[in-house]
Amino acid sequence: MAKRKSTPDASTTSGAEVKAQRRLGRGTWKVMDTSSSVLAAALAPRVSNLAWRAITGRKAPASSRHPDLSTAEAIGWAALGGATVQVVRTVVRRGVASYWVKSTGDLPPGMKKLAETGRPAPKDRSSMSPRR
Repeated sequence: MAKRKSTPDASTTSGAEVKAQRRLGRGTWKVMDTSSSVLAAALAPRVSNLAWRAITGRKAPASSRHPDLSTAEAIGWAALGGATVQVVRTVVRRGVASYWVKSTGDLPPGMKKLAETGRPAPKDRSSMSPRR
């Protein structure tokens, strides 16, 4: 179970210190979120190239505009590349957000609980029986 850091006690911490801690948390989250986006952007082309090679057995096209590349292959490369970018970005950014929650015990700054956004909370799937 993740440790939950205690929130500052009003009797021992001044209002200015609480605000400074919140700013520090917000700034730390911004750095973590931005760096995770940069990491995902660096990983996505490599993952796309590996996926293309695994699917087709050939090297990924250097340019989808090249006239010798068939239209179907260019569209396939664009679809695979776009999907891969989004999947890698989602996995990396969710990992960073999960790390934040495990480290601090709270959601990242600016992120609301699903119940507050009007969406139903996810169901607990651990007690569900498998489908037949």
